[in-house]
Amino acid sequence: MAEDRTIERLLAELDGGSRPALDALFPLIYRELSELAHRLRRRWRGELTLNTTALIHEAYLKLADRPLQAESRAHFVALAAKAMRHILINYARDRRTRKRGGAAEMQTLEESTLGPSQPSLSSRQAEELLALDEALQALERIDRRQSQIVECRFFGGMTVDETAAVLAISPRTVKRDWTLAQAWLARRMESLP
Repeated sequence: MAEDRTIERLLAELDGGSRPALDALFPLIYRELSELAHRLRRRWRGELTLNTTALIHEAYLKLADRPLQAESRAHFVALAAKAMRHILINYARDRRTRKRGGAAEMQTLEESTLGPSQPSLSSRQAEELLALDEALQALERIDRRQSQIVECRFFGGMTVDETAAVLAISPRTVKRDWTLAQAWLARRMESLP
């Protein structure tokens, strides 16, 4: 109970642009963020070397870089999920660039044997992630609410009720739009090369 009140107070302080509030909030919800990051990483099995902790820390840096307004704990987790999605998309783009030789640079033998400092997605994983991002961007242009529901449910791992609370809509609307968004995304993904 006391922790919940502390989280509510910190969320209110975030609205005022308080960086110390973000610093204090992260440890309180770290376990939730860790589970979220773990789920996201698990979706892209294989060569992804960005570990859960690194993904959380990258999300923190991304969130700390701009003013935040989070109405609730679930809303903050949704913002973190979106940040993690963008991080994974950026790594997928980097993978595509490296695959095509865009990041070619001279390395010493020692540097090349240290391993990647960024996650290593397989070409297929990178392409799938980029195709999903492209499809989500198209969905957002057509129906912003459906796109937000996908972010909450798929990337945020939120339940129907949590998604409804974050977006201030009914659970029934979440279920309907989730079904429609999944069907639309599946069709869109099939049509992409």
